[in-house]
Amino acid sequence: MRHIFTILIILLYLYTLISIISVLILENRNPVKSISWVLVLLFLPVLGMFFYLLFGQDYRKKKIISRKSIRRINYRRVASFDMEALDTTLIGKNHLNLVKLLYNNCEAVGYAYNKIDVYSDGESTFDALFDVIRNAKDHIHIQFFIFDDDRISNQLRELLIKKAKEGVRVRMIYDYWGSFNLSKKYLKSLQEAGVYVRAFLPFRWRISRSSKINYRNHRKVVIIDGKIGFTGGLNVADRYIYGNKLGKWRDTFIKLEGSAVHGLQLLFLVDWYFVDRKLIDGNEYFPELQKFDKNLVQIISSGPDSDWPNILQGILSAFMSATKYIYIHSPYFMPTDEIDACIQIAALSGVDVRLMIPVKSDSRFSDASTASYLEKILAAGVRVFRYKNGLLHSKAIVIDDFISIVGSCNFDERSFVYNFEANAFIYDSKTAIQLKDLFIKDAEYCEEITLENWSNRKRSQKLKESFARLFSPLM
Repeated sequence: MRHIFTILIILLYLYTLISIISVLILENRNPVKSISWVLVLLFLPVLGMFFYLLFGQDYRKKKIISRKSIRRINYRRVASFDMEALDTTLIGKNHLNLVKLLYNNCEAVGYAYNKIDVYSDGESTFDALFDVIRNAKDHIHIQFFIFDDDRISNQLRELLIKKAKEGVRVRMIYDYWGSFNLSKKYLKSLQEAGVYVRAFLPFRWRISRSSKINYRNHRKVVIIDGKIGFTGGLNVADRYIYGNKLGKWRDTFIKLEGSAVHGLQLLFLVDWYFVDRKLIDGNEYFPELQKFDKNLVQIISSGPDSDWPNILQGILSAFMSATKYIYIHSPYFMPTDEIDACIQIAALSGVDVRLMIPVKSDSRFSDASTASYLEKILAAGVRVFRYKNGLLHSKAIVIDDFISIVGSCNFDERSFVYNFEANAFIYDSKTAIQLKDLFIKDAEYCEEITLENWSNRKRSQKLKESFARLFSPLM
């Protein structure tokens, strides 16, 4: 009897293994990734299957957030937008294809005539954010990957409680794993005051839910009364003001006024529908907005709920449009093959490509992986700067004094493929020049590495970095 039972277990396991490998092949993924997973499943059978269930499944086709629910919220807000009637004087012919791409791959409307303020440090960012929240009259929508249970986060908590008691509708989304250290007391105090608090993809002891642990909501979005919005790379944590063992964290955040706020609002309400299963679509959330400066903004969301890797495609198209320069801020640099090739092509074509990363990030493993990518781009002519004045956490790109890309998306496969991300694509000379000046100012606190010095690293160090690179899709 035991012999028969053992045979049945083996047959069941083989059936499951063959089924998973068949699914992998039918998904038509990158062959290297598919072969890697097949090898893991074959040589680490039980552990490999466990890792595949947690990290290996492709939810882009399965749609964690169904397109039907997204369209229910989006339809009457974007259906009237006519791409053909877009004022091309706001962008110029060189950038029209980029705007069209982002409209076609994720229905990103081109929002015109906005006021854009750029913040480059924690003090000014939180001052501006708290000031706007204090003046909220109707609603506050707030979403961050990380809410730390620390001084600045508790100041925000107290402010949200105060506004909720005043009758302002407050909705808050936090990522379950990103904000894992939030105490029950912190969350309970918000809920008791009337704040609607929801966790994004909380862990559940069910395969169907726990298998989505690899997909995190990395967005940072705030909307006040449907009139003012914020987005960028900053989280709610003391390290942006007081620093930590890595020093003070340098990040980029933007404040938007004008029609682009509607784009941020749509994004938040789609996420809210996912976490709360309630459709929010009142006119008070989309008021008539004032016109400001002559510019255009597209709010781009990307993640396993989208048909395409929207932000990745947008960045690739923006890079290909560059004729003068591309300046990149990123805390991590583990690019996909497409991004890596595009950066090298731009540099080899004579475009001034500059990359700024921290000397040391909050992940030693990510630092090692990042290091493995630098030699090739240095050989192509990219200038690489390592920031020493704290930790550079900014996710900002500026191109040719006109295109600016600011948001939550890092230069790694996790952000491009697995995470829910949000970036603003801004077509505006004023904003671009401001970001370029910030990059140049930041360069004063950097060391520039050269190809000669970088190539002479110890072979043992290169080996460690190449080993870390193997795990870059999971970091």
